[in-house]
Amino acid sequence: MSGLEDEIKEIEDELQRTVYNKATSKHIGRLKAKLAKIKEEAVQRAMKSAGCGDGYSVKKSGDGTVVLVGFPSVGKSTLLNQLTGQESEVGAYAFTTLTVVPGILEHRGAKIQVLDIPGLIAGAAMGKGRGKEVIAVVRSADLILILGDVYNGQHIDVLMRELYDAGIRINKPKPDITIKKSGNGGIRLNYVGDEALDIEEVRSILAENKIMNADVLIRGDVTQDDFIDAMIGNRVYVPAFIAINKVDLVDEKTRNKIETKLTERFGEEPYMVSAHSGYNIDGLKDAIYEHFGFMRLFMKPLGGPADMDEPMIVRTGSTVEDVCRRLHREFVDKFRYAKVWGNSVKHDAQRVGLQHTLADGDIITIVTRF
Repeated sequence: MSGLEDEIKEIEDELQRTVYNKATSKHIGRLKAKLAKIKEEAVQRAMKSAGCGDGYSVKKSGDGTVVLVGFPSVGKSTLLNQLTGQESEVGAYAFTTLTVVPGILEHRGAKIQVLDIPGLIAGAAMGKGRGKEVIAVVRSADLILILGDVYNGQHIDVLMRELYDAGIRINKPKPDITIKKSGNGGIRLNYVGDEALDIEEVRSILAENKIMNADVLIRGDVTQDDFIDAMIGNRVYVPAFIAINKVDLVDEKTRNKIETKLTERFGEEPYMVSAHSGYNIDGLKDAIYEHFGFMRLFMKPLGGPADMDEPMIVRTGSTVEDVCRRLHREFVDKFRYAKVWGNSVKHDAQRVGLQHTLADGDIITIVTRF
C-alpha cells in the first residue's frame, strides 16, 4: 500500500502547488480525475481482499436510519443507550463494539433506527480497522451523526476525509449530470443553465477514465469534483451533522472554544452533549428528528374521526402517492381521490390527486375503488 499512498500524495502535492485559472483548469481536472480513480481502485481492492461475505448485515427499520460515526472510544455506545435504551456494551477501551448494534429512538411520533458501529480510524476507506464493513453500513444510512469528543477535535477532519474517500458526500445535493457513452463522435457537451465547465475540462476528466465518446448533459452549476463524482458513478449523498461528546469533562471556556472552532470550519454549530451525564440529549433527539426533515400526517377514515394520536411520519415533500404506497401498494392502483385538511390545501376537505404535495400536520382521507 505504501507505493499507492506515495502516488496519491504526489498527485495531492501537485494539486496544492497548481493555482487554478483558465490556463491550468484542464490540467487540474485531469489530476483530480486521476486521483479519484486511484482512490476508487484502492477502495475496491480493499473490499475484495476483505472478502465478499463478511460485511455487516443490518435490516433497516423504522421511519429512518441514523448511523453514529466516530473514532473508537468516543462514546457511541453510551450515546446509543441514552438515545434508545438499548444496552450496547460500554467500555473505556477501544473497539468495544465489534458488530453493529441497533436501537430505536422514539421521538415526536417517529421511530428512528440508531446504529452503533465499530469506530472508524484513519485509512478506513482503504479497508483499515474493519473499514470496509463499517463504510458499507454508513453508505446505506439516511442520516449520519458524526461524533467527536472534547479531547480530539482533529478527529472530525479525519472522519470527514474518510467518508469523502469512501464516496460519501455529506450535506450536498446530487449534481444533475448525465454521461451517456457512445461509439463515436467524441465528447458532445450540452448545458441547461449557465456553462460552468468548458469542453476541454470535460474531455480531460473523461479521458482519465478512458471515455472518448459520450453525450454529456449538465443541469445547473457544477464543479470539476461534481463531474468526477458523476463519472465514477457510485457516490451516495447523505445529510449529516456533528455532535461533540464528553462536554461535562471540560470547563465552559474550553467548551465554547471547541464549539466556535468547529462552527467556523464546517459552517454549522455542533451539538454539545454528554452521553454519560445526559446533558443536552433531548436537544440531540430534536436535532436528529429535524435533520431527517420529517413531517406528521394524520389519517382520517371515510366518515370517521382523524387519528390524532398515531401520526404517519413521512419526509418533507411527500405526496399523496407516497402515503398510498406506505399504506398498501394496491391503494395506488385503486385510488379515486383523497380529501385533505391542512396547510397544503386552499380549503378543508379539498379533493386532491396522487401528485398533491402534503404539508406537516395535514389530515388526509384516501378514497379507493372497491
